[in-house]
Amino acid sequence: MGRHVGFNLILEIFIVIKDECFNKNITFVVLVVYVTQKTIMASSNNHLVIMAGGIGSRFWPMSTQECPKQFIDVMGCGRTLIQLTVDRFEGVCPKENVWVVTSEKYADIVHEQLPEVPVENILKEPCRRNTAPCIAYVCWKIKTRNPKANVVVTPSDHVVMNVKEFQRVITSALDYTQHSDAILTLGMKPTRPETGYGYIEADLSSSSASNSEIFRVDSFKEKPDVKTAEKYIRQNNYFWNAGIFIWNVNTIVNAFRIYQPEIAEIFTAMMPHFYTENEQKEIDAHFPECPNISVDYAILEHSDEIYVFPADFGWSDLGTWGSLHVQMEKDLAGNVVIGPDVTLYESRGCVVHTMQEKKVVIIGLEDCIVAENDSHLLICKLEDEQRIKEFADK
Repeated sequence: MGRHVGFNLILEIFIVIKDECFNKNITFVVLVVYVTQKTIMASSNNHLVIMAGGIGSRFWPMSTQECPKQFIDVMGCGRTLIQLTVDRFEGVCPKENVWVVTSEKYADIVHEQLPEVPVENILKEPCRRNTAPCIAYVCWKIKTRNPKANVVVTPSDHVVMNVKEFQRVITSALDYTQHSDAILTLGMKPTRPETGYGYIEADLSSSSASNSEIFRVDSFKEKPDVKTAEKYIRQNNYFWNAGIFIWNVNTIVNAFRIYQPEIAEIFTAMMPHFYTENEQKEIDAHFPECPNISVDYAILEHSDEIYVFPADFGWSDLGTWGSLHVQMEKDLAGNVVIGPDVTLYESRGCVVHTMQEKKVVIIGLEDCIVAENDSHLLICKLEDEQRIKEFADK
């Protein structure tokens, strides 16, 4: 129940009090017990929501509609992306408070890969309606049983290299939203003029009174062209929008009621059916009535209490083969190779990903993607990767 994070906090307080109190052992013990109880209670209110309904078409042929990238060992580390997502919340959110919202067709894969997540916490969308209805569904359901819940919402297909720093940021963010009505998003410090991400413009003139690492959001920016992205990274107040949100469950439910009353009415009407045998039947009947809208447009664009936590923990959304090339360790020629038996000669700057037990020999390629999965083989220039989904279904 989050004891890793709790014990770290207790240890820090232990050292401070020990230095200050000397032989005041009774006061010391009482304080430690109090802090322990408060920490465990706080972590039991922490909930993790994983959105896992995407199909990852830009990662074809590795990612397919039958088995999207979140269910694949993209990194070649023995864990799929959704498993890595759950792993990095170890000690932050109890396993019984982990929720996965996915398509009905992927529910069995989720259960197979995440057996520690309760089956009743795997929520099945009958159709795709973007992130706002997805988030509303799970937050309404969580609130039904835990009105004090603190919620982290994250995609299932991101990569984080510095897990310790990630956990520190998330823990700090949860503590902040536990005591405020703020909607908080994480902003990644940009390392390049990326055109594949949206940006967050922050007001860095003054931080939050209760957390010096958190700042008010001035505006959200759509994915820019190269010239605009270059302008953004020359300034220090623009951050990549990671699509990771933190809030108190009452805050987000009230926000839906104010800014998206249509969605709020649908899930309020379904509340008596949550945790019953009729729940899936009601969801199948009424979820399609929700508008197809992202939480960014549904809530974030309207609310005044939006804050950003700038962070740097080696984040990537692995949306493309190019992002995999940036994120992974390379050989001396700048190649990224994931596969059991791959050899490259006179090749530079390539990404090679094979999933079958085949010997692969590549000679003389430069800045190319070579990806194989079952009966499909892709070979193309890295610069043409945005065109991949044009041909994936042909």
